[in-house]
Amino acid sequence: MLPHAPSSVAVARRRLSSELAASGVYESVVDDASVIVSELISNALRHARPLPSGQVRVCWLRRGDVLELEVSDGGAMTEPRRGPGTLSSLGGRGLGIVEALAEGWGVRHEDGATTVWAVLRTPRAPGGEDAVSPARSDGVVPDLAAFPDLMDDPEDDLYDGTRNEVAPSRAYPA
Repeated sequence: MLPHAPSSVAVARRRLSSELAASGVYESVVDDASVIVSELISNALRHARPLPSGQVRVCWLRRGDVLELEVSDGGAMTEPRRGPGTLSSLGGRGLGIVEALAEGWGVRHEDGATTVWAVLRTPRAPGGEDAVSPARSDGVVPDLAAFPDLMDDPEDDLYDGTRNEVAPSRAYPA
């Protein structure tokens, strides 16, 4: 949980970058993940209300070579969606950037919160650790079984044959 304040963007970026780098993830992937989490938090701060606690929830979880990033807020009057992001516009590029960098992204509504999530591949450089300590390991993450194209082999089951129960979600594969 982080304050619904601009300073939270830098806090989350530093922690995510530190954990991924320490686990041996390639620097370019660390950079992409940092940009994605920055865009998701920035959108939550700019367009949505905080959670009832006055905060935003930021979490990530790494399963093998897949990183799941989530930012939850108190919701807004509109649904998070990719804007046109024209050359003359001052904003509207955030989710377009997420879409370009991630394997997929989506929006989930549950328990009075709106969660925008993204997934990306995070291969490790030779000699990296096997796992990253998640910022929050008890968070609900999207069921990647719904995205067979994200897996190298569609027959592989990331969740050992079990399906996680998640709230209805809209997904936007890149």
